[in-house]
Amino acid sequence: MSQDSSPDSAGFPDDDETAGPPAALTLPLDQWHRARGARMVEFAGYWMPVQYGGEGGGIIAEHLWTRESAGLFDVSHMGQLTVSGKQAADALETLLPGDIAALKPGRLRYSLLLADDGGILDDLMVTNRGDHYFLVVNGATKWDDIGHLRENLPDAITLNHLDEHGLLALQGPRAATVLARLGLAPARPDAPGLADLSFMQAAPFLWQGRPLGVSRSGYTGEDGFEFSVRGEDIAALADALCAEAEVRPIGLGARDSLRLEAGLPLYGHDLTERTDPVSAGLAFAISKRRRAEGGFPGAERIGKLLADGAPAVRVGLSLDGRMAAREGAAVLAGEREAGLVTSGGFSPSLGHPIAMAYVDAAQAAPGTRLELDNRGRRLSATVVPLPFVPHRYHR
Repeated sequence: MSQDSSPDSAGFPDDDETAGPPAALTLPLDQWHRARGARMVEFAGYWMPVQYGGEGGGIIAEHLWTRESAGLFDVSHMGQLTVSGKQAADALETLLPGDIAALKPGRLRYSLLLADDGGILDDLMVTNRGDHYFLVVNGATKWDDIGHLRENLPDAITLNHLDEHGLLALQGPRAATVLARLGLAPARPDAPGLADLSFMQAAPFLWQGRPLGVSRSGYTGEDGFEFSVRGEDIAALADALCAEAEVRPIGLGARDSLRLEAGLPLYGHDLTERTDPVSAGLAFAISKRRRAEGGFPGAERIGKLLADGAPAVRVGLSLDGRMAAREGAAVLAGEREAGLVTSGGFSPSLGHPIAMAYVDAAQAAPGTRLELDNRGRRLSATVVPLPFVPHRYHR
């Protein structure tokens, strides 16, 4: 979903192909988005808003609004799953490299669903909800993920797909201020209040009697919250949030430019089944205990990469000039191909193009000067540390 100021570079269609019967599914807020002037495109098998019209609309304006205030994102295309059973943590550890057994109730952890050779099938979030684990997986891969989990989890473990739930994300420096006005109440006497949640913590809440699963998390690099909400309640929640002056609905285009500035990889672009966690810069998702004990798919191969280093690694690139690099552009060290761009676009916050790429380890040091072959045009670039824009999580 890499993109510059034009949404077609993100893999989104140029035109709103709404004529005739839809080839994609609709989400609970479909009409809600259309009523607000959203440009709807097919993405991950669903009609999704890429940007909104009217005052404050457009990818760059929506991006900057989220950085300065609070943006509401509909990410209901993503898969919401529950995994339960007495040995659920042990079962998940046969498929994920994280220390799931040590994850305390109310805590989230970023993890990876791995193929037998250690390739990344998906990246996901795992929450310990006390009596079960809650997983959020990518929309484009969720059906494959569900099939993989059902095939590989023991019969004693129960996997449920919460297909009637939606997922909203409120992101930005004023998100907490907005939520404080909505009157969310802890769903249990022993549950923390909203102000008690720090980054990567979650708790159940009630809003006007409606149950919400709330986590302080997101994929923009900003402070923010995500809400797992029943489909019948999602429009009321979206209305209440957007009634606040600080909040505007934000589309997929700005979500992509925000995550790119935050240096966060996108599955299907920066991560694929051919990518391993070490090359991707995601070794932090492999806990110390799991590195020592193994027992996850591809453990031997990944252990060798951890010990010896990966031959190519994911890096950030700051581009000279105004032209953005497209996904698939070759990275050149002199006349030799040294890598490939996986995400690229214009950075509204920095005012110039940026990209992420996999490059040979010898060319990965910050400050290294490289060139990109962007459809036959050479672009100058410099390797820079990730993230491009510092994270502002509430810790």
